[in-house]
Amino acid sequence: MKKLYIASLLAFLILLPQSGSAETIQFGSYCTHCHTKANAHAPIGVMGDHRHRKGEWMVSYRYMRMHMEDNRDGTDDLSPVEIATTVPNRFFGTPMQPSTLRVVPLEMTTDMHMFGAMYAPSDRITLMGMVNYIDREMDHVTFQGGAGTTELGNFTTETSGFGDVGLSALIGIYENETHSVHFNAGTSIPTGSIDERDDVLAPNGMRPTLRLPYAMQLGTGTFDLLPGIIYTGHHNNMGWGAQYKARFHLGNNSQGYSRGDKHQITAWGSYAFRPWVSGSLRFTAETESEIDGIDSEIVAPVQTADPDNYGGESISASAGLNFLIPNGILKNHRFSIEATLPVYQDLNGLQMKRDHMVTLGWQKSF
Repeated sequence: MKKLYIASLLAFLILLPQSGSAETIQFGSYCTHCHTKANAHAPIGVMGDHRHRKGEWMVSYRYMRMHMEDNRDGTDDLSPVEIATTVPNRFFGTPMQPSTLRVVPLEMTTDMHMFGAMYAPSDRITLMGMVNYIDREMDHVTFQGGAGTTELGNFTTETSGFGDVGLSALIGIYENETHSVHFNAGTSIPTGSIDERDDVLAPNGMRPTLRLPYAMQLGTGTFDLLPGIIYTGHHNNMGWGAQYKARFHLGNNSQGYSRGDKHQITAWGSYAFRPWVSGSLRFTAETESEIDGIDSEIVAPVQTADPDNYGGESISASAGLNFLIPNGILKNHRFSIEATLPVYQDLNGLQMKRDHMVTLGWQKSF
């Protein structure tokens, strides 16, 4: 799968239009920057897809809900009973830790509110910032004692708060009347909490307050690099594009670990049924490494406490609608929706599976 990512990226770079003359590079001079059609922007699930004319601002709000349910080790599905009776606990041997996992996550919901702003100091460069507010809930079942299949009960852990702040510069490198290419040079500032705690139901029936596993934390705890490159094309009512982006974590955080580096390639096509409404179809391939290091305070007989049980490879499909309001009090406001379903998941160790994701968005330029 990793070879597929590299080959796809190389093919993407080779197929980019070549800028043979300076006359074709007149940044901000054609329809992609005029924003006159609903599909002049990429689907709402794609970040940093377009630039703006000099002096132009854009503000945006996105709401994303992601749902995860049931468990898988690699590509093999496992039931809660199978996990509780057969999967070893990496912390076995430390006090109060059974030999197998006795707490099993059942489902998880993440609600993310994303507030963004863009400003173009020139036709070639657009600056972008984003702040996230996150709500997470994870439901679990606890099995009694150190063995057997007797269920002790269910419990839910919750976290909420601001996540990491993202800052980027979108730098144009090529455009003509049909095609546009720009780099995304970004960084993530570690403003999200990585020491969230909540009450849990332990296999011995007690309800201690513990530091929650990595999946429930709100940030990475590290400064991250966010490089990327994006190509977009438009002709008549058709739109299309592709994006490669990555996330590289710089060193370990204050708790002694670093989240896994991530690479993602996405490609889409869109069609404007009318200037004010368009539909889109998008495919995304992603790979993420396991966590490097360990938080010494995250110790529990649950899969999410094991840093090796993070990351993997996945492919997903998304369908969306985009609306550009033509008149009235909301004239030139953009509203979008996109639904995403998994197509393929090969996970690093035992994890919950992605079930579905929905993204809603609003954008306004001025």
